[in-house]
Amino acid sequence: MGQVLFVVWRESVEALLVIGILYAWLRNGDKTARQGLPYLWLGVGIGLLVAVAFGAALVNFSETLSGETQDYFQAAMVWIAAVLIVQMVLWMRYHGGTLKQGIEASLQKSTQNAHWWGVTLLAALAVAREGSETVIFLYGLGFGQAGYILPMHLAAVLIGFGLALLTFYLLQLGGKLFSWRAFFRVTEMMLLFLAAGLVQAGVDKLIDKDILPALIDPLWNTSALLDDSNAAGTLLAALTGYRAYPSLMNVLAYLIYWAVVAWLVRRTQQCLTVKNRPA
Repeated sequence: MGQVLFVVWRESVEALLVIGILYAWLRNGDKTARQGLPYLWLGVGIGLLVAVAFGAALVNFSETLSGETQDYFQAAMVWIAAVLIVQMVLWMRYHGGTLKQGIEASLQKSTQNAHWWGVTLLAALAVAREGSETVIFLYGLGFGQAGYILPMHLAAVLIGFGLALLTFYLLQLGGKLFSWRAFFRVTEMMLLFLAAGLVQAGVDKLIDKDILPALIDPLWNTSALLDDSNAAGTLLAALTGYRAYPSLMNVLAYLIYWAVVAWLVRRTQQCLTVKNRPA
């Protein structure tokens, strides 16, 4: 439940950030700019419909697969979710500083040319992108894989969205409590650890299917300190990839994941430095 809540919270905040920028620009503009507000809400509605349709299609497609094929499909979705999380973190790290300026420039052009469908497209893409990513993340976490949604999972979605609205409101107070930059930096690390947990879950599935060798199993046993079968250990395992008695393959996969992430973050930072360097 904690994973579901966190994913919905973080993804909803990103969508709200884009919609908030669009709304503020249109609402505080002149009379011409305010004419674009209905197109903004139309775009939000379209984006939500696209995300819901994608989720339904994903679940229905999974249910048409046979038992073993479905297992492989679900394992693949776990890895895809992990890759998308890392990609999202890197994208926000690279574009976060200029996101507002880019959106406002697009809005200015739409306003000048009265191309309000451009506003609809911006809003729809923002909501559909975050919504579709959320669907993949939640499916990778097991949400809806059994053909039904548990009430606790539905509650986690609602609580996560409610927390996102609260977070967005607090961040709009002028950064007195915490800034957007601090928020994204903290949640970036949380997301990267969540992706590490998904990678470990994918490795476990491949080991169970004898596609990957366990090598040494277990490599160690820290269940006396924290057992990953109790409530606290299970949550930590899901959010970070912790294993009380991991195989050597689990440890190698974990180290490789963080080595790749560190290289990608460093490369993104270098590209960002070049991008911001004065001409």
